[in-house]
Amino acid sequence: MRVELLGFDSMGTRGMAVFLEVNGTAIFIDPGANLAPRRYGLPPHRLELEMLDRTLGRIYELMGEAEHVVISHYHRDHFLYRRGEEDFYTGKSVYAKNYSRDINFSQRSRAYNLFVTRGVSKRVRKLEFADNRSFKIDEDLSIEFSPPMPHGPEGTRLGFILYTVVKTSEVTLVHASDAQGPISTRGVDFIKNVRPNILIISGPPTYLSQSKVEQNIVDEGIKNLVEVAKSMPDNSTIIVDHHLLRDLDYKQVLRVIEEAVSSSGRRIRVLTAAEYMNQPVNQLEARRRELWESQL
Repeated sequence: MRVELLGFDSMGTRGMAVFLEVNGTAIFIDPGANLAPRRYGLPPHRLELEMLDRTLGRIYELMGEAEHVVISHYHRDHFLYRRGEEDFYTGKSVYAKNYSRDINFSQRSRAYNLFVTRGVSKRVRKLEFADNRSFKIDEDLSIEFSPPMPHGPEGTRLGFILYTVVKTSEVTLVHASDAQGPISTRGVDFIKNVRPNILIISGPPTYLSQSKVEQNIVDEGIKNLVEVAKSMPDNSTIIVDHHLLRDLDYKQVLRVIEEAVSSSGRRIRVLTAAEYMNQPVNQLEARRRELWESQL
């Protein structure tokens, strides 16, 4: 299984785009990237805008190769939505979060705009609303989806997401989108039941713990991530990124996970998306104040 990670927060933009080549089949999960419109009261820096352009260019290139495209939810860092980007969905098999139920108003509006107003539902080879469904791609490849999971804690106003499971006889990969830990115990139970070899997950939003998210909720996300890590098979890989990498002190959380896994006797790699791709960590959003002050 070839895994290419793009646009993660450790790479300079917001996103969790994952391109997979499995048994000759190309799958693209959450092919999107974006920037925070404001951070520290500041707009995106020039370096962020340049990184977004480069990242989108690579996403467009890989969309040309993809046969199967997954949209876990309709936040703008997780799918292509800009004018003209609808062309990239043409001829693809699209597996998307159902926008008729278990969805908030803003995500429903974006999905309707994409599939109906912009006509993507007529461009694709097929459109499957994937909530809690499984699809057999070939004899040794399936794509499975969780029931709708909360975007963070239970009852959040941010709506629902889908976890994606790509499974062969040798490898099981879980893409846990905006799980934020997972904070939800339902997310914990789902991942523990699947027991992936590779887990790609949005870490807890520690950067919001002093403002929009209560500290006890963030702490729950960290505790749950430790529980998930300790349940995974030996020699597995956990890629923790996205919300967590908006915090310059993200290593403190990764260290907690590594120490817990080590004390349990398991051999688990815990790293960021950038590190998985052998790139330096480049937290442009988290460094936005510094970038503007230094005028790089």
